[in-house]
Amino acid sequence: MIARLFKRFSPLVVLLLGILFSQLALAQDATGIPGIPAFTVTPGEGDGVQEYSVTLQILALMTALTFLPAMLMMMTSFTRIIVVFAILRQALGLQATPSNQILLGLALFLSIFIMKPVLEEANRVGLQPYLQEEVTSLEAVALASQPFKKFMMEQTRESDLALFMRMADEQYQTPEDVSFWVLMPAFVTSELKTAFQIGFILFIPFLIIDMVVASVLMAMGMMMLSPIIISLPFKIMLFVLVDGWALIMGTLAASYGI
Repeated sequence: MIARLFKRFSPLVVLLLGILFSQLALAQDATGIPGIPAFTVTPGEGDGVQEYSVTLQILALMTALTFLPAMLMMMTSFTRIIVVFAILRQALGLQATPSNQILLGLALFLSIFIMKPVLEEANRVGLQPYLQEEVTSLEAVALASQPFKKFMMEQTRESDLALFMRMADEQYQTPEDVSFWVLMPAFVTSELKTAFQIGFILFIPFLIIDMVVASVLMAMGMMMLSPIIISLPFKIMLFVLVDGWALIMGTLAASYGI
C-alpha cells in the first residue's frame, strides 16, 4: 500500500520540491541572502566530467525510487524465488495460504540473503569510494554496477543472451562489454525458465497424490466428492513431514551456488 502511494505521488513531490527550490533561488536574488542553488554544475579537473549539485542529485534519486520494484525483479534473485513460491502454493492446492504478503516477504528476505555478497561488493567498490569523495557519482554508479552485472551474467543462459543480442543487432567481444539493456531481459528470461523447471519438479509428487485420490474415489463410486478436499490434508502432511520449506529455501539458495 505504501509503495503504491509513493509511486503515485512521487512525481508530485518532485514537482513541489522543484517549485520550492526555485522560490528559494528567487528569494536569494531579491534579498541577497544565500540560499539553496537550484542548479549548480561543477566542471571536473582536466577530464571534462561535470558534477551536478546535491539538490539535483536528490531530485534524481527520488525519481529513480519509482523504478526500484522493476530493478528488484530485473537484477536480483527475486523473480525466481517468487515464481517458485507461487507454483508451490498452487501445487499444494492452497488458494490464499500463505498470503501474498507472506510470500513477498519471504522472497524479499531470501533475495537479500542470496544477494548479500553482491551488495557487499557493490558497497565496497562503489559506495564507499563515493562517500570518501574518491570518485564521482557517475563513476560510483559504474563501479557499483559491475558486481550486479557479474552476478547476472553467471545466471544467464548463453542461448537467452544470444537471442537478445540478435534482437538488438549487437555483438560483444567479451562478457564485460555486454550492455545492461541486453543483459537484463536475457537474465529475467533465464530466471523464469529456471523457476518453471524447479516448479515442475515440485508439482510432480503433489500431482501423484491428486491422481491416486481421484482414482480411489472413482473406484468407490464417490464421483461427486471433489478429490481436492481429500488430497489436501495428505499433501500438507507430506510437505510437513519432509520439512518442505527448508528444502525449498535450501534448493533456491543452492541454485545460485550458495
